[in-house]
Amino acid sequence: MTPNRLEAFSDGVFAIAITLLVLDLHVPPPGSGELGHELLARWPSYAAYVISFLTIGIIWINHHAAFSRLREVDHSILIWNLLLLLTVGVLPFTTSLMAEYLKESSGEGLAAAVYAGSFLLMGGVFVGANRQILLKRPQLLKQPIPPEIARQILRYAALGQIPYVLASALAVVSPYVTLAICACTAIYYSLPVASRGAGHSDANIA
Repeated sequence: MTPNRLEAFSDGVFAIAITLLVLDLHVPPPGSGELGHELLARWPSYAAYVISFLTIGIIWINHHAAFSRLREVDHSILIWNLLLLLTVGVLPFTTSLMAEYLKESSGEGLAAAVYAGSFLLMGGVFVGANRQILLKRPQLLKQPIPPEIARQILRYAALGQIPYVLASALAVVSPYVTLAICACTAIYYSLPVASRGAGHSDANIA
């Protein structure tokens, strides 16, 4: 299979997932209260939407950069890609869960842990897919990449998962801390400085 076909299918999944996020943004019904107040009361939905939108967008950019290195794909890479798309596809659910429970007095910690954990899982699978491409299947690359450069890319990608580990662990302390960490991570990896820091456009794993 050619990388172009894999990317076309993957782009469709990314597009659907990022579009589904908006379905959790509801218009306050007339008569439910002052419109401005009702809109402000729904800020968890807006925050979770923006964070998840940025995160999916970043992983989509990195996915293109990583898979565009390939001249062809084999079965193992297809499986890694499917696992990655599985983690992307669940993000609309975890985003909705986070938005719904953030201000609740019960279940908010678990919801935050699931939310951050879904980002951690997605990033971890992307690291695994990148490892398969760069180290396990180098013969499928368009151009050879020195092993030391490949390992540098993977190290940077692995370090990018640390914020999500912290966000998941701190969910029991405060879901707001978890949301803030996820937000800062998404903002950082959306900035050009993240690419310059890695030296490789496909090393920034959100």
